[in-house]
Parts: sequence; C-alpha cells; structure tokens
Amino acid sequence: LQKLIYLLQATDDTLIQEQALITLSNSAAFSVNQDIIRNLDGLSVIGGMLSNCVPKVKEKALNALNNLSMNIKNQEEIQVFITQVCRTVESAPMNSEMQLAGLRLLTNMSVTSDYHQKMINSIPCFLHLLSEGTERTQIQVLKVLVNLSANPAMTRHLLRAQV
Repeated sequence: LQKLIYLLQATDDTLIQEQALITLSNSAAFSVNQDIIRNLDGLSVIGGMLSNCVPKVKEKALNALNNLSMNIKNQEEIQVFITQVCRTVESAPMNSEMQLAGLRLLTNMSVTSDYHQKMINSIPCFLHLLSEGTERTQIQVLKVLVNLSANPAMTRHLLRAQV
C-alpha cells in the first residue's frame, strides 16, 4: 500500500495512476487497509488526484475515496474534499461514471449529519440531476437527498432551493 501511494505521487503516467487507484480502491474493502491507507497519508494523496484533469483518474480517485469513506476516522479527513466533490458532480458530464462516483461518495459522507453543511450549495444541482438524470443518476441523487432530509437543520435549505 505504501508503494502504491508513493507511486501515485511519483508518476505523471495516467494509466499507472488509474491502476494504482483501482488497486487502492479494492484494498479499501478491508477495514484494516482503510486504517493503513489513512496512516500512510493516502487519503490526502488520493484526494489530490481529484484535481487531475484526466476524467478517468478523477473517477478512480472518487471510487477509492468512496470505499475509504466507510470508516469514521477516514471521513474526518475526506470531508475536506466534499466541496470539491460537489463541484465535480456539478461540472461532470450528465450521467457520467465520474458524476455517479461523486454522488456515491457524497451518499456515504451524508449518512451522518456531520458534513451536511458542506453540501448545501449543491442542493439545486442535486434537484436538477433528479429531474434530468437517468434512472441510475436519480437513484444515487435520491440517496443523498434522503440522507440530507433526515437532518432537521437541512429542511429550510431543501425547501428553499432554487431549481
């Protein structure tokens, strides 16, 4: 895992970055690896890949963070990327795999109300995706909206959103 994280930092080869992110994502299926990746500063390295201009690399980084977000301690570190993930969801091609990957990560990050405030500005986007997206996109957006709606502090924001 340490070598994969180092490789992500050391190479500009997008194919290698993609493969390293896929491997880290698969490794994150095991809770012990989630802790190891966090302790190796892997979350910030993977999060740094969200700035990559290659859509496939960004998508794989979102998938890896999604798998890593199943851990509360990891969520505490991943939350710094929520605004960037929301912007990615908004700017991604409609119904793209990158958009879905971002929505899946936001779903996990919105299970508790800890980070709902960071998603407020994206509520109009979520509602737009709900009306314009394919069924897969709609289902994923609904999961985020259901999580947000479980928080009474979000009611006003959800009802006032301009669509």
